[in-house]
Amino acid sequence: MIPIKPAGRIRTISTSDPQFESDGIRFLTVYSPALGGRGDVSIFVPPGIVSSTSVPMILLLHGVHDSHWAWFFNGGAHKVASDLMAEGRIRPMLLVAPSDGLYRDGSGYLAHSGRDFERWITDDVIESVANTFGCISENSPMFIVGLSMGGYGALRLGLKRADMFRGISVHSAITDIGEMSQFVGDPFPPEPIDKAETDLFAWIERNRKILPPLRFDCGTGDQLIEGSRRFHNELNRRGVSHQYVEFDGGHDWVYWSAHVSLSFLFFENILREPANSQVEPVCTGDVDRRIGTKAAIGDGNRATGDVRRQYQLPSQETADAVAAFIHYLLR
Repeated sequence: MIPIKPAGRIRTISTSDPQFESDGIRFLTVYSPALGGRGDVSIFVPPGIVSSTSVPMILLLHGVHDSHWAWFFNGGAHKVASDLMAEGRIRPMLLVAPSDGLYRDGSGYLAHSGRDFERWITDDVIESVANTFGCISENSPMFIVGLSMGGYGALRLGLKRADMFRGISVHSAITDIGEMSQFVGDPFPPEPIDKAETDLFAWIERNRKILPPLRFDCGTGDQLIEGSRRFHNELNRRGVSHQYVEFDGGHDWVYWSAHVSLSFLFFENILREPANSQVEPVCTGDVDRRIGTKAAIGDGNRATGDVRRQYQLPSQETADAVAAFIHYLLR
């Protein structure tokens, strides 16, 4: 559910003119109380969606060094979503890609340095989009996806605000705030922050009864692979239902562009399942015994060995999808 606040908190919203748009990408520049200044948002608006009601919304959080445009103009996320919509595999959804607030190399989507980069996302971005697009209402399902630093942001915000999000999916995620030091030029965080705020497991335990479905993946050549495995193993140890899978690939846009479809399909599956149910995965491909079995393919599902490749699809399309994915892997 989207918490829409009374109009007036956001002082100004400047919107690009649809007649000059390309590929359905619209831009907002918002005066953000959380930032104490302006923030930018890129939005993919599928054809005809503005006349709909209570449309699902996906927040896409970028990584360090990038900004609001990266998911679309480096990763082609809108083209991936458009293809899935055209094939009828996902319903029309509004893709909302905000900047992280543009603090140095990356904000971490946390409150620090006199600005609240968390509330910029959870309050100001959401309110601005809801006030701009009539297709978004308080009944619109909301999902969150992120990569690298944005993966950490999506995990933390999705777990902390479990009441807001229907699902969380991340790629190549930072899973411990200490991993930020691998990507930024300055010490991070720049000031002491309570560990209860930054620790993902603190939010998991606090909101255990209302956690949304969670999936994540990482490339076997990614520098964050060991952190992803530790996070997966700890989730498994704590009995937290989730899906985790590894693919060939590194920490780059080639990997993220190739796998963002899994996030969109995961969210579609959640919408097709009863509320608050954990989505069952469809698995195929190689076996990698380095990953713990139980949570790698969903809590309560067993397999011989550990699934390394996984593809998530609506159940009625499973057979065709598995065949298509095997063809993709063998290309």
